[in-house]
Parts: sequence; structure tokens; C-alpha cells
Amino acid sequence: MSINHGANLYGLSSKYGFSKDEFMDFSSNINPFGTSNLAKEYVINNIDMVSMYPDPDYINLKKSISNYCKCLAENIVLGSGATELISSFIKTINPSKTLLLSPAYSEYEKELKKINCSITKYFARSEDDFIIEPNELISTINKDNYDLIIICNPSNPTGFTFSKTQIEDILKNTTGFVMIDETYIEFTDTDIYSSTNLVDSHKNLFVIRGTSKFFSTPGIRLGYGLIGNEDIRESINSNLDLWNINTIAASMGEIMFSDKSFISHSVDVILSERDFLINELSTLNGVKVYQSNGNFILCEIKSKKITAKELRENLIPNKIIIRDCASFDGLDEYFFRVCILKPSENRLLLKHLKEIL
Repeated sequence: MSINHGANLYGLSSKYGFSKDEFMDFSSNINPFGTSNLAKEYVINNIDMVSMYPDPDYINLKKSISNYCKCLAENIVLGSGATELISSFIKTINPSKTLLLSPAYSEYEKELKKINCSITKYFARSEDDFIIEPNELISTINKDNYDLIIICNPSNPTGFTFSKTQIEDILKNTTGFVMIDETYIEFTDTDIYSSTNLVDSHKNLFVIRGTSKFFSTPGIRLGYGLIGNEDIRESINSNLDLWNINTIAASMGEIMFSDKSFISHSVDVILSERDFLINELSTLNGVKVYQSNGNFILCEIKSKKITAKELRENLIPNKIIIRDCASFDGLDEYFFRVCILKPSENRLLLKHLKEIL
């Protein structure tokens, strides 16, 4: 399986002679509206804070996350991006048998292989529209007594999402640890789909979030995990570096999570545009569009008149980049994914897709 996380804008800029900023990157799944203006203004107006060490306990940052996620501040662990926490949690619990819901982000498998963990992939299938039945999943988990179940919710790249009620059923009816990656959950109705407030009452649950996608801040490397299991939490913290979150990232986090105007505007526009794109993409000849609760949409070229790689290459001269999904286990060369960008960019994508397809 190739390790591929989307477009390398630096390489594409060099190859095609475009500036990085000219590309419309439909492969990255990042909020197209940038980050919170309140957070940016705070950093600009308080730039001298870089001459101070961060608070080693990150009290204000954890308080902001606690209010945002509706969980206890004591159950928060901080990481330099979500990937660090994925690695830390897997190393800490050291599972011998893991059930990995697939297709999935490649880093889960990469980290499991480092500890020689036995991995079983539980595939969502196109013939089921990538919908996973919770009771069937529970039966599979209990049949083979998995130590760890890994769920990306919403699933990247399929867009399928378990509800919080369904996740709680899984937790109540299984004994292994459940790690839920909620990287894209903020693009949904979090009251229905997020499991963050379950960590206070379920000791076998670990929820991971980052700020790269929804808050459009991949450059600050801020991630956080939520876990009510004190022993596991203390073990993770003991292996993290002191001051692993820099001053700017911590300050931005304190403000971003409470910027209700930014949050509501992003959700309203992106969800509206997602519904629009799903409807419009569904009119393309020979293309099947799968329902999504993320800020991205998975499509399949059923006509097989062109591969996703060829489609991507045809779009790049128009400064449009889509995600060829052939690198995801369980998907073939006819699957591609597009994320939601600004309304004008979404319409340009549709225009060029209609011309090609």
C-alpha cells in the first residue's frame, strides 16, 4: 500500500509552473475559509509571546477544549498534531490484535506495524454504499476478541459516519479499546455524531482530534486526545515531550475553539456546498456519488471510460487537483475524492468535470 496523503503542492508547482496559491486543491480536505480571524489577530497583536515558554500544564488551552468538546479538562492529552497521538496511544496500549475499519488513513496501519500488531481489516463495501451495520461489527469484534478497534468517524475517504448512539452501543457491547479519529467530525452535527463527551464515562474509549482540517491550521501542529482511563492517559503524557505545543499553537487554540462565529459560518457554508456538490456530481454521466457526512465526497467512475489518475491529470492544467483514491485499500483506480472548497471554486470543478466526463 502506498503512503499517500494527497497533493504535494510544492512538487506540482515546480512541474507545471504554477504558484502553489493558484491551485484549487480539492484533495486536501482543509477548510477553504482559512482559520479564525480572532486567533490570527491575537497572534499578530501579541507576537512578543514567542519570547516566553508556554504554560507546561496548558490550563487555558485545556479549558477551551473542554468547553468545546463538552468533556472534563482532566481527560485531555495534547499532541503535536493528531498523528503523534495516534502513535502514542498505540504504543501505550500495545495491542496484539487490532480490527481496522477500512478503507482508512494509512498512518493507523503504519503505527500498528511498528509494534508487530496483528491487523484485520474490516472493509466497508461499495455494494453497501460503504455503510457499516453496527451489530455486525460488534459480532465480528467479539468473535475474535480484538484488543483495539480503530474507527475514523466520519470515515476518510467514504464519508460514512456512526452516530454517537451507535458508538456507545459498540462501547457497551465490547471489551477492547476503541480509538475514534474525529478529524472530520466538526463538518457534521456534532450533537448527533461526536463521541467526545462519552470519554468521561467509558474508560475503553480514546477520541482523537486535530485542528488541521476544520480550523485550517496544519502549520501549527496542534492535536488533542480525550480519554477517561487515568492509567493510559498518564502513560501517554509521561512519554510526550515537555512543552510539546508551542506558544503560538496554544494561544491560537485557546481562541479558535471559542470563536462561535467562525465555527457556525464554516459549518453552514460547507454543509450547504456539500449538498449542492453531491446533487450536481450525481448528474455526471457514468459516475456514482456516495453520501458523505465529511467535507469531502467519494465518487466512482462506473463507466470506466477514464481512470481517476487520468481524470486528475486532465484537471491539473486547469489548476484543479482531486484525490485519486487508488492508494486506499479496498478502492480501485476508478475512485476519486473531492473536498468542499469555496462556492466559486466548486462550480469551476463541476464545469471542468462535465467537459471531461
